[in-house]
Amino acid sequence: MKAAEVTRPCGGSPTQRRSAAAAATAAALVLCSGTAGTAHAVDVAASPTLGKIKSSGTISIGHRTSSIPFSYYDANQKVIGFSQDICDRVIDAVKRETGVQALQVRMVPVTSQNRISLVQNGTVDLECGVTTNLKSRQQQVAFSTTFFVAGTRLLVKKGSPVRDFGDLSGKAVVTNAGTTSERILRRLNDEKRANIAIQSAKDYGESFLILQSGRVTAFMMDDVLLSGARTLAPNPAEWIVVGTPQSFEAYAFMLRKDDAGFKQVVDGAITGLIRSGEINKLYSKWFAAPVPPKQVNFELTMSEPLKKAYASPNDEAFE
Repeated sequence: MKAAEVTRPCGGSPTQRRSAAAAATAAALVLCSGTAGTAHAVDVAASPTLGKIKSSGTISIGHRTSSIPFSYYDANQKVIGFSQDICDRVIDAVKRETGVQALQVRMVPVTSQNRISLVQNGTVDLECGVTTNLKSRQQQVAFSTTFFVAGTRLLVKKGSPVRDFGDLSGKAVVTNAGTTSERILRRLNDEKRANIAIQSAKDYGESFLILQSGRVTAFMMDDVLLSGARTLAPNPAEWIVVGTPQSFEAYAFMLRKDDAGFKQVVDGAITGLIRSGEINKLYSKWFAAPVPPKQVNFELTMSEPLKKAYASPNDEAFE
């Protein structure tokens, strides 16, 4: 029987009728997915990823090690951040769908270079970091509903002559290998003959160390991640984020392609956070309040592109 066809009893006392109505409502909810934001129950057996998670009792989560304030280690080597908080809600949804309440969570550190391959080969079931949803990447992996939008800019030392991308001609710039920023820098060299000496690092921590060493003039990356990187400096106030955004990045979680059931659970959990308004509380926690390790407040108001993404949740790539 469909949830909408639950019969309401006509007889009985008012108390009995109220109890019956409550039972009918509960039955209707049981027939729906236990994941917020989804309309139908997920066929766990038909989902390769959910089936694997249920049979093994383990879910493997890809995370970053220094992507403040999204996914990084705290003083006790525990993964924390905005992305991880959202990921925890997805894990809860997976527990409900699979019925594995004692689900073991295996945390797997990933980098810009290996994150896609680790999702593809099954080492990671869900990558909960700071990956941009790109149409080119959709040929290799699937993406969840967008949970953040960032712009690509530059981190420089205060007083630097570099104020925008036009000032980079003939200078050395560092970025993370395998990122959109690396691709943009190469395009500037190809199309505008900018003659930028590009250095590629494995992660945000290494890129910022290279910048602090004086070997490069600027560090190009998503603006919010640059703001996070500067919090690692002995004196964060010595570093500023500058430049006109060269692209806008839609952050989403990565999962394997062609697994509609697992994607439904992931999207449902994220969409549920957005529609309930809980995402705003998480945003305030990580972008409008002091965060570890140095209790720096990003004081980052929600951007218009992000407000738009939350007003109409979707998994569309910007490019």
